Amino acid sequence: MTVREQTRQVKIGNVTVGGGSPVAIQSMTNTDTADVDATVAQILRLEDAGCEIIRSTANTEAAAKAFSSIKEHIHIPIVADIHFDYRLALLAIEHGADKIRINPGNIGGKERLAEVVSACKKKGIPIRVGVNSGSLEKEIVAKYGHVTAEGLVESALDKVRMIEEMDYDRMVVSIKSSDVMMCAEAYRLFAEQSDYPLHVGITEAGTVYRGNIKSAVGLGLILGQGIGDTIRVSLTGDPVQEVLSAKLILQSLGLRKQGIDLVSCPTCGRTKIDLIGLTEQVEKMIGEFPHLSLKLAVMGCVVNGPGEAKEADLGIAGGDGVGLLIKRGEVVKTLPQEQLLSALRDELLHWEA
Repeated sequence: MTVREQTRQVKIGNVTVGGGSPVAIQSMTNTDTADVDATVAQILRLEDAGCEIIRSTANTEAAAKAFSSIKEHIHIPIVADIHFDYRLALLAIEHGADKIRINPGNIGGKERLAEVVSACKKKGIPIRVGVNSGSLEKEIVAKYGHVTAEGLVESALDKVRMIEEMDYDRMVVSIKSSDVMMCAEAYRLFAEQSDYPLHVGITEAGTVYRGNIKSAVGLGLILGQGIGDTIRVSLTGDPVQEVLSAKLILQSLGLRKQGIDLVSCPTCGRTKIDLIGLTEQVEKMIGEFPHLSLKLAVMGCVVNGPGEAKEADLGIAGGDGVGLLIKRGEVVKTLPQEQLLSALRDELLHWEA
């Protein structure tokens, strides 16, 4: 199933999602939104890492009003995250939010939802309709006996229809669960029944270690079916890590070409150089070159190393305390181990595609 090209397009600030547009990377600030300086500083860090859409909570009047000041200093669209108080949604819209994230079921009833929808319509900004397994309506849980993918989809479609009945259809839909298989199934079922663009992710995935594994599995299952127009990797940690992980997931699936694709061998008893330490240094170093797009190999011995490195654009293959520097399939230098990292950096500094 490939539905990414079949979803409708929705414009969020200067970013288009859906309709075959590149899958956009999102994250969420964890600062006090009302602290404009701290929030802007974090967003700029996220921009540098590759974030394309940012979400910030509008949980107080001061936070909602801060959106106008924040927007003066950032370069990507900002989404206001709203729960329970429709007045904060109206304030965030008034102060320049590029999109509103709400759960229509907890905004305070249809009349208040209608006010939010009307304000979005006047400004021409989209609404992200969010459904979460942790806040699924009691009647739907009772209908299915417990939280299910079918129940999540039913809830999402109900919310979409509520807004459509208010004569508005600029929506992006998210259906989140911390259960990987349930989440993947819910997105599949929804994509079969609707062409609204989908924001995908595994919610509350966990720590950087555990959350990355769950997110990679879940997003791989979802995106691999052609489903998903914008993503967030939800991690308990620095949000910059969410963006870096999202880029790697998209790169691994062939959905994002820019960036250095690092491949390295798992080491074995044949390895005679400090490959683990060297690879960690290389991984850190390539963060200095986010604009480059190439395959870089770090290999540990003469068995598979030279061949694997030759398949990359640039690489090293270890020997006994030394290594080969390989460029576009050709061995260009033999260097002591301690010079390999600087040699790689020099090549990257002068790299021409």
